[in-house]
Amino acid sequence: MKYSRVCLHNFGYELPPNVVTSADLEQQLSSVYRRLKLPEGRLELMSGIRSRRFWNPETRPSEGAILAGRKALLASGLTASEIDFMVFTSVSRDMMEPATASFIHHGLGLGSRCQIFDISNACLGFLNGMLMLANMIELGQVRYGLIVASETAEDLVCSTIEQLQADETLSRKTIKPAFASLTIGSGAVALVMGSKKVQDTDHRLVGGSWRANTRHNELCHGGLAGNDGTLMTTDSELLLEKGVETAELCWQDFQQETGWEKKKIDRFFCHQVGQAHARKLFSTLDLDPERNFETLEVLGNVGSVSAPITMAMGIEKGKLKEGQRGALLGIGSGINSVMLGVEW
Repeated sequence: MKYSRVCLHNFGYELPPNVVTSADLEQQLSSVYRRLKLPEGRLELMSGIRSRRFWNPETRPSEGAILAGRKALLASGLTASEIDFMVFTSVSRDMMEPATASFIHHGLGLGSRCQIFDISNACLGFLNGMLMLANMIELGQVRYGLIVASETAEDLVCSTIEQLQADETLSRKTIKPAFASLTIGSGAVALVMGSKKVQDTDHRLVGGSWRANTRHNELCHGGLAGNDGTLMTTDSELLLEKGVETAELCWQDFQQETGWEKKKIDRFFCHQVGQAHARKLFSTLDLDPERNFETLEVLGNVGSVSAPITMAMGIEKGKLKEGQRGALLGIGSGINSVMLGVEW
């Protein structure tokens, strides 16, 4: 897909107040580590994640999304009444019904003619939301739109730790599918996009590509309800292999769609799972890892928030400058891949 009328305005993001280190989580699992003779520091060593952020207890996803949405609107200089479309794109949600978007719509004071709903696609929801909004802008249906996401990892991590503590049959082999759950963090991000015809920001969404490889939809299952709460099980090694395999096909489409040569892309912003994932992806696609801006070490895997919040923080730190090209590279369980090109 190519776009000629779609502008990016501004990001807004909110970091939860509580910093939780990998060492903190390992301390809670100290009895399990001793029994299985696991070395301290294993979690950070395997993932590259030193810390992640958690919200205060009982914080709803909509609350983080409202905070990020307000910042994006303020930075864009727009009023709530100017937003024609808003979509919430996280894995986490306030409840099954109504849509979490309805709470965010009310909290931001958006107008009654603003179309709203939720979409969810594992870690790719935000990028899918960008594509959906871009299509509506390109067709002239929307002047300004807002994408919001807010992930709440607390229940998943807590439930995982409680299950591991209680499982007396646990072995070094059977603990593996649970480790990915301990890499998850919380956070919120928002982005205003608009029509070039209405206001040209000189920040352009050029185009994007996507691939589905759903033969491997069994490799990561989250939201499993058990006696110990919300759980997730992940075959990390095979998910890495098949995810990068899918991304390679998506990357080929991306280059054809945008006409961009890899050496002329100034900065990459990826969905972040772990260090091994990034190394494998950049090696397979033959990309320069020095051009990859990461927040993995301090934020962990923030689901649908990961790639956009990394781009937002990268822009804030001057890692993507005026006139440069940036690429958002996403891989999500399912398996799906979405890649978007931005001229900043």
